Amino acid sequence: MSIEVIGLNKLYGSQKALDNVSFSVQPGEILGFLGPNGAGKSTTMKILTGYLPQTSGIAKVCGHDVNANSLEVRKHIGYLPELNPLYADMYIKEYLLFTAGMMGIKGAQANTAVEQMILKTGISPERKKKIAQLSKGYKQRVGLAAALLHDPDVLILDEPTTGLDPNQVVEIRNLIKEIGKNKTVIFSTHIMQEVEALCNRVVIINKGKIVADNDIAGLQQMMRKQFVLQLEIKGDCTNADLLGISGVISAKADGAFWTIKSSQDVREALAIMSQSKQWIILSMQLEEQSLEDVFQTLTK
Repeated sequence: MSIEVIGLNKLYGSQKALDNVSFSVQPGEILGFLGPNGAGKSTTMKILTGYLPQTSGIAKVCGHDVNANSLEVRKHIGYLPELNPLYADMYIKEYLLFTAGMMGIKGAQANTAVEQMILKTGISPERKKKIAQLSKGYKQRVGLAAALLHDPDVLILDEPTTGLDPNQVVEIRNLIKEIGKNKTVIFSTHIMQEVEALCNRVVIINKGKIVADNDIAGLQQMMRKQFVLQLEIKGDCTNADLLGISGVISAKADGAFWTIKSSQDVREALAIMSQSKQWIILSMQLEEQSLEDVFQTLTK
């Protein structure tokens, strides 16, 4: 198991930031760690990386307890926090060599590792610049390069695409996907497109509690549990009529326009009822539920 979290709790005074959080991540998985702002994503990541102690519970990385073997844990983890801590007055290679030295990588080994990461993360076109001269996208690449210098088994990324333009987002996503072929990756986000593009599995946290833990196929199945039907009806249609159809959960009218939520596809039943009630259905559209709909439902 690359990451194992059991009954994790974190208190700030009387405020409970994490409430009995449990999940695990297998080697080679890319896990999306989702939740609204303040849900407990960053707190969990800081505990896993040894930056913050938990109040109670167990957290392990590659079999090592984050409290009992903190230094050993850090050898296995590459971490890119939400606020990328770079020295802006340093040149790229200078900064990466400095970081390698802090990790205990010296001499020719350090130079080789830095050159490999510059190539792997696509920094080569900007390599002669100071960090202050880089776009935010390239700064994120430098942060990723620094996190990967010691070839960790686990990569933890806290909202790595925040503030990037659409082209930069695509570049960083592609880079994470490539890295994920050989490493366990856990990254926090609240951007659903990233999850669908990158993840094998998703954990959703809300108000310090895990509210979903599933693969993408499982979440897609959750999407199919509720149908939303938009239609325009000409005729004497009432709320009671529509609620009488098996599977209809709610029916709301705005003049002749109706929004029906149901646990199954009710279009056929609705067509049959329209014939018996002598309604004319002028339009009907079944809306597909997205991952965002599931996220909103679970985190409201």
